[in-house]
Amino acid sequence: MTPFIAELLGTGILILLGGGIVANDILEKTKGNGGGWMAITTAWGLAVFAGVVVAGPYSGAHLNPAVSIGLAVGGLFPWADVPTYILAQLLGAMAGSFLVYAMYKDHFDATEDGGLKRAVFCTNPAIPNNFRNILSEILGTFVLVFCVFYFSEAEINDGNGTTVGMGSIGAIPVAFVVWGIGLSLGGTTGYAINPARDLGPRIVHALLPIKGKIGSDWGYSWIPIVGPIIGAVIAALLFLLL
Repeated sequence: MTPFIAELLGTGILILLGGGIVANDILEKTKGNGGGWMAITTAWGLAVFAGVVVAGPYSGAHLNPAVSIGLAVGGLFPWADVPTYILAQLLGAMAGSFLVYAMYKDHFDATEDGGLKRAVFCTNPAIPNNFRNILSEILGTFVLVFCVFYFSEAEINDGNGTTVGMGSIGAIPVAFVVWGIGLSLGGTTGYAINPARDLGPRIVHALLPIKGKIGSDWGYSWIPIVGPIIGAVIAALLFLLL
């Protein structure tokens, strides 16, 4: 397992489970229709856990370009590896979202609202306001990446000179942070907090011949890309300052 494959698989699992809960919650005639925000935020947290468990031992499980960039700014990850990680994350997100569509195809066809169909793939604001929408993405990603820095510091020495990290257990606090971000800060934009999570599936939405679909809203698409990157950089700079 190379870091590239690990990031691709981990991000794919993240989006398969994350996009899957959105499809299950909002598409017509699913078993989970109408599950609500608690179901969505909980499942996204668990999706992060699953992706991190798979990719963690091989790539560090960034699963998010903002995390890769933030760690590079903070000096904990080489800049030379950032493009490779971002490409893997983007491809993984695209693959995961395609699998969600393939599985829920009958329910996409049964749903008339094109906005709901698009929401399975990518985020959109509850109230369009570019300043507050990008602020939401900045703040949510800041919390995520700032916490990730401290999780990366959570290592102990076994007494024999060997540094021991948290291993797969480290996926649990990351999942809790994402869950908390969704519950507390996700109501304005749907908390992308991850450029690949939004851009990859948005591309897939644009390419798929989805019955009754509407446009992919490219005019908004820059916000869940730029906002998370700004939030990650601020988190890294504050971490270095402290």
